[in-house]
Amino acid sequence: MHQPTYTGRFAPSPTGPLHMGSLVAAMASYLDAKAHHGQWLVRIEDLDFDRNVKGVDQHILHSLQRCGMQWDGDVTWQSQRQDLYQNALEKLGDQVYACACSRKEIADSRLRMGEPASQIYPGTCRAGLSEGKVPRAWRLRLPQPHHVIHVKDRYCGLQTQDISIEVGDFVLKRADGFWAYQLAVVVDDAAQGITDIVRGADLLDSTARQIYLQEALGLPRVRYLHVPVVNNDAGEKLSKQTGALAFDRGDNDLLHEALIPAAQFLQLPVSSSLTTIDQFWGEATGLWEQRMVDGLGMQR
Repeated sequence: MHQPTYTGRFAPSPTGPLHMGSLVAAMASYLDAKAHHGQWLVRIEDLDFDRNVKGVDQHILHSLQRCGMQWDGDVTWQSQRQDLYQNALEKLGDQVYACACSRKEIADSRLRMGEPASQIYPGTCRAGLSEGKVPRAWRLRLPQPHHVIHVKDRYCGLQTQDISIEVGDFVLKRADGFWAYQLAVVVDDAAQGITDIVRGADLLDSTARQIYLQEALGLPRVRYLHVPVVNNDAGEKLSKQTGALAFDRGDNDLLHEALIPAAQFLQLPVSSSLTTIDQFWGEATGLWEQRMVDGLGMQR
């Protein structure tokens, strides 16, 4: 059987129901996969165990289905894939080191060095832990003094980040056993054969770190497309932390109250007179293909 050359994914966290911002990200990834005649996978990123809400993963899946977004293959849960992350950590070998620094210690250390207080890691534990210190995290050792990553984003254009200066050695695993997003997402994307990542622009800053991890683990690089995020009336990114409400309340008109507004936010001029969800996806996919696949691009 012929395998598609495009495999995309939507990877929500089960910390609350999908809101309009997450619907926009899901829609963009779904449309890009369909416009490329590829596969669209769903992965539940449930490694932040302190914030997971029981039953929300099933609510998310039900909402996607109610919106007509049917995934290919089986849904995967990151919590069931932790052996993969451990194997990747071991593969990195001496590129990984134990770190005993707290957030406050990192900020204080930067101030003592005459740098602005931030969580950019200054490399305190690179040469080993001080006597009496115990690991709080395991970090990835980055090249020094500079390592520049270039990312050609399909919407945002060429992005450049010096991860050694702008990020510093970043966490792969915490002492409590929680795996960091950066490692888990890179390992999962490679294991699932993801070729294209379409997600919100709030994750654009993570991309250089993920590319570096792909290189360090000998994994293929993927293509990226970061769409604008939805903001609330205060100009803040719409999120569970800023009080975003679920777009699917169980009995509302998803076509006119959610799908059409989300498409219009993505600058897809779908007709407001559509009457079925199937009609919506047919029209929206054609518009996305014209704009994002045939090379016209989105207007910023």
